[in-house]
Amino acid sequence: MKVLISGGAGFIGSTVATACLAAGHTPVILDSLVTGRREFTEGRVFYQGDIADGPLVDRIFAEHPEIEAVVHCAALIVVPDSVADPIGYYRANVAKSLEFTGHLLRNGCERMIFSSSASIYAAGADFSVDEQAPHDPQSPYARTKAVCEGMFADIAATQPIRILSLRYFNPIGADPELRTGLQVRHPSHALGKLIEAHTTGGTFRITGTDWPTRDGSGIRDYVHVWDLATAHVAALERFDQALDGGRSAAVNLGTGTGTTVRELVAAFNSVVEEPVAVTETGSRPGDVAGAYTRSDRAARLLGWKPEHSLVDGIRDSLRWVAVRDSRLA
Repeated sequence: MKVLISGGAGFIGSTVATACLAAGHTPVILDSLVTGRREFTEGRVFYQGDIADGPLVDRIFAEHPEIEAVVHCAALIVVPDSVADPIGYYRANVAKSLEFTGHLLRNGCERMIFSSSASIYAAGADFSVDEQAPHDPQSPYARTKAVCEGMFADIAATQPIRILSLRYFNPIGADPELRTGLQVRHPSHALGKLIEAHTTGGTFRITGTDWPTRDGSGIRDYVHVWDLATAHVAALERFDQALDGGRSAAVNLGTGTGTTVRELVAAFNSVVEEPVAVTETGSRPGDVAGAYTRSDRAARLLGWKPEHSLVDGIRDSLRWVAVRDSRLA
């Protein structure tokens, strides 16, 4: 199968492309390189450009008429940045996704897998959610994902394209063979900040300690990026089954285990030789208590279950950071 991957030079998109190759599928990468890395496209069919560039999308399909599906990973994803620049986030994530979908329809593409986010959910009393949980996105970034899902459902209802939204929880780790990983040198998420504190000898800040969780810190469902990537392959190979008889559907991708920030720190310090010092501070704009999945839909419809543990993700993240600067020019 030949697959177009928008955002295929980014952290998740490049890992999905690697997993596709490992499964015998051919990825075609479209990426503007605003946040993606050219190094992640080496040895792969690559087009540099914007998803809203209609002539470029037309050219890709003209040169690769065998494309059977699209994995749409292109998006801006940093929550604090979305609070500071909501216009930029709605333009990049919503307006350009709408243009991109029109280009796909014009070129006869009938299948799309959309990189969505569990940040759209209103968590239940125990912070677990399934695909039917109510939505309550708390940041412009999260709202762009919720808006896109609604937009795609409306389009799929009457147009010749079907769309499967994969709602990611919290990706960690790297390609186990270290071909790709998180390209951002100063990430804003908890594990990235832990690694930065460990590398520099600094202090890790727990942002928010009065959430109604078991220890007051936020709770997350940390899923290894390689497990996410193999879930995309399963979704491509079982696309019709994954839609469960509909024209659009959503599937959670998580481990089913909630880990608080304090528990993440403890797991991290169990892996490294020198434990990271911790301080506490208030929550950041757009922060939420968090959630974890209680759904079995991914197992039932995709035949997928995560295989990597939290500690695996921490170790692979550390391994990637050790080689990142030598891999990225």
